[in-house]
Amino acid sequence: MPRKRRSGDLSKARELRQSMSLPEVLLWNLLRKSPNGVHFRRQERCGDFVLDFYCARPKVCIEIDGIAHDMGDRPERDKQRDIWLKDQGIDVLRIPATDVLKSPEHIAEAIVRFCKR
Repeated sequence: MPRKRRSGDLSKARELRQSMSLPEVLLWNLLRKSPNGVHFRRQERCGDFVLDFYCARPKVCIEIDGIAHDMGDRPERDKQRDIWLKDQGIDVLRIPATDVLKSPEHIAEAIVRFCKR
């Protein structure tokens, strides 16, 4: 039986779409055009999580990791999340935000290549 969506589920994803980080915005401006026919969604709900970007056909999650992902319990939480996503058949690409800031075009091209593999 499918899990019922709580009203907070959709509002959290909407809120995140409105408050994307600069690296996420730069990348979304390139991925939103479905480069090479590869379609991406931003701030996509998946279980109890909201994925930064999601490409449904190959089941790929793209996470843009800022410095906060290195602090406190975040590395362990990210690891558990990645394990859960893998159990759902979803590959996870974690990309440092600094890499996106250096060359969003290069990162977008690499993501599209990965999704088309």
